[in-house]
Amino acid sequence: MSTQCKYCPLNRKDAFVDLTRSEIDFMQKFKVAEHSIDAGEPIVIQGSDTPQLFTVLSGLAIRERHLQDGKRQVISFVFPGDFIGLQSGFSGQMGHSIIARTPMRLCVFNRSELWNFFKSYPERAFGITWHAAIEESFLGESLATLGQRTALSSVAWAMVKIFQRGQALRMTQDNSISLPFTQRDIADAMGLSLVHTNKTLNKLKHRQLASWSDGVLQINNLKALADVAMTELHSLPKRPLI
Repeated sequence: MSTQCKYCPLNRKDAFVDLTRSEIDFMQKFKVAEHSIDAGEPIVIQGSDTPQLFTVLSGLAIRERHLQDGKRQVISFVFPGDFIGLQSGFSGQMGHSIIARTPMRLCVFNRSELWNFFKSYPERAFGITWHAAIEESFLGESLATLGQRTALSSVAWAMVKIFQRGQALRMTQDNSISLPFTQRDIADAMGLSLVHTNKTLNKLKHRQLASWSDGVLQINNLKALADVAMTELHSLPKRPLI
């Protein structure tokens, strides 16, 4: 059964900018369906031209790009509320794939209606373009990480960023969060080998800062972990919800 936009569980979370009543009514007309995606299933494929746009209602995924030499780069991690497919709407094809890491629920929108949405709600349209601008922000900051941080601080930084996203979405419980990503995902996001990533995670565990096993990330001291990551803890800005 499709979720009505006025009852959207995401709109009640503090992580997002509130939608007005008129925006909710428009979104209900803009939305055409909901799709269920199994873990491991692609949502969009690199090089494809999708006629649809998606908002993640629930579940987690990764953005990944395959290079000509066959190597993979994980660009970022996808959380509830993220908007998918906009790049195809602007450039005609996707520059990366998005693969579900858990079962997911997606709100589906027709790309052909996007320009009507832009015209009717320019402020919210700015929010959409904001989404496009930050789509690869994890990679952008991790590129700086490669040159400025050690492997230990790089992996600590990734753990802090992922945990804070989860906190903003109320996905954490006490000091832990279900984390279905793999060590290979983290390694390919940070430009590290799998062996190096595993050793680094063991160092964080030995220091009693963080542990990651059986699909659960536990942060024992977020402030101390942020210090190792050479980053500061700030409240995340509210994200526009489409």
